[in-house]
Amino acid sequence: MSLQGKTAVITGSNSGIGLGIAHEMARAGASVVINSFTDRAEDHDLAKSIAEEHGVEVRYIQADMSKGDEARALIEKAGTCDILINNAGIQHVAPIDEFPVAKWDAIIAINLNSAFHTTAAALPMMRKAGWGRVVNIASAHGLTASPYKSAYIAAKHGIVGMTKAVALETAEEPITANAICPGYVLTPLVEAQIPDTMKEYGMDRETVIREVMLKRQPSKEFATVAQMGGTAVFLCSDAAAQITGTTISVDGGWTAL
Repeated sequence: MSLQGKTAVITGSNSGIGLGIAHEMARAGASVVINSFTDRAEDHDLAKSIAEEHGVEVRYIQADMSKGDEARALIEKAGTCDILINNAGIQHVAPIDEFPVAKWDAIIAINLNSAFHTTAAALPMMRKAGWGRVVNIASAHGLTASPYKSAYIAAKHGIVGMTKAVALETAEEPITANAICPGYVLTPLVEAQIPDTMKEYGMDRETVIREVMLKRQPSKEFATVAQMGGTAVFLCSDAAAQITGTTISVDGGWTAL
């Protein structure tokens, strides 16, 4: 599945799922723009290392996805955007009557609003190029719910709905829009939570993963960031040209329950 000649812009991609997608896009031959809200030497060094590993152009562009003007500016600074991966996201857990307003606003801004702004900025570029792919990273929580995650669930359900609307608006063009709905993915952030969870429940690593962290994931295995990237590459391939306006769950059977 070659993406040579295409440019992929991936929000929130200096770690975790976004970084995994960046590697797989680069492996498929695409030029890549990675992004986060920081502007450190290590961010630019990361872009350089991906470029050297895969032999493609990779740039790092700083933009705060909580701010609509910066989200749009990211696309403008990229100069071209054949593939847009809306991945940036944050999380906070609390009962809805105790949910901090600032946290609610930040989650909606970063997880949902940013995708509106980047998509609005990218679609004219895709139309001019005569080809485009929008891939939104939603969640199993874009299709189901859990307690204490009201803002995240509202944002991810919103992403799924917006994906369908964009797909319908571009249905007669060579542009598709789809959402990937991951379950639990083994990212550095999740890995860092395992030792504390082991202590909390008094369980060994394997047991705490199977019985606590992956309680709702029937496969009892984490998905990987490379699998997220591979799914995104597939959705950008010619084989997926008639897949639009839908969700692909990579959740070990979570949403089959």
